[in-house]
Amino acid sequence: MVEPAIALFGGAYEKASHVLEELLRESGARYALLLDRKGFVLAHKEALWAPRPPALDSLATLIAGNAAATQALAKMLGEPRFNELLHQGATHGLYAEEVGELALLVVIFDNSAPVGRVKLFGKRAVQALEVITRDAVVQPGTLGIDHEYRDGASALLDELFGN
Repeated sequence: MVEPAIALFGGAYEKASHVLEELLRESGARYALLLDRKGFVLAHKEALWAPRPPALDSLATLIAGNAAATQALAKMLGEPRFNELLHQGATHGLYAEEVGELALLVVIFDNSAPVGRVKLFGKRAVQALEVITRDAVVQPGTLGIDHEYRDGASALLDELFGN
């Protein structure tokens, strides 16, 4: 089972959530997400006025895949990496920037939020999130999701089938 590379709990989660809230307030964007590069949502916030967000798990997976493809393109072009992604449509945009080596900040905005403002406050948020996520990196195998899942599923099956 794939496990997240970063685990935000307690104070770290609260700090990250506060950074995302501040980003939304300052930029005028609709949604802000902190993802790991595997596509796990670590934290997210939405503006009070924003409509219901799209399915976050699907969005996170697609953005992580897009970021991975963009890094492959950077290497093909002789760049060590591209630090940010920007997609703009007729009414909505998506801005993503690296948060250290293992995470991505994603900001979804509409045409009422200027791109420059989204990028400016996004970069400020990245600086704060880098400090928070640096201390929350998980070493492979330390979360125990595989073990817990296996034991829980086994106990449930034993209970269900009377073994």
